[in-house]
Amino acid sequence: MASFVRFAVLPFLAVFCLFAPVLAADNIKGWERGGAYDKAYDPKEADSFKGRVEDILEIVPLPGMDKGVALVVRDKKDNKTETVHLGPKSFVDLESIGLRKGDSVKVTGVWASIGGKEVVMASKVKKDEKLQLKVRRTKDGMPWWSMSADELAKERKSADDD
Repeated sequence: MASFVRFAVLPFLAVFCLFAPVLAADNIKGWERGGAYDKAYDPKEADSFKGRVEDILEIVPLPGMDKGVALVVRDKKDNKTETVHLGPKSFVDLESIGLRKGDSVKVTGVWASIGGKEVVMASKVKKDEKLQLKVRRTKDGMPWWSMSADELAKERKSADDD
């Protein structure tokens, strides 16, 4: 099973990423790069907002998909709750970065209609200015769980340069 691996420590910012050199297809059924769910990620719909985590959910975004993890975040600006999809359950371990109900976060991702519901497909969730959970490459939405070792190395390098 894949897990989060700490890959860079920036001044006052510990960055976490997903690392999965070999991934069994049954771990991410429906979450694959180029699948129906993945195609809903449109970088033109990018947005970010700050809020507070109200709930952590186990989700199945589309019929036949493996379980995933989502957050319910109350937007600080308009006080509405938004569902934020993070990724396959086999990849998302919120405890590894200490993300819990009640935490203040900044969510970056894209708005999408999934299963008839408006959601945010996260690229990253930043917690308290020190920790961030990256699940997709921001510029094009490439899921971390679909990257090769070389692609992950490039992402690590770019995080070091931030």
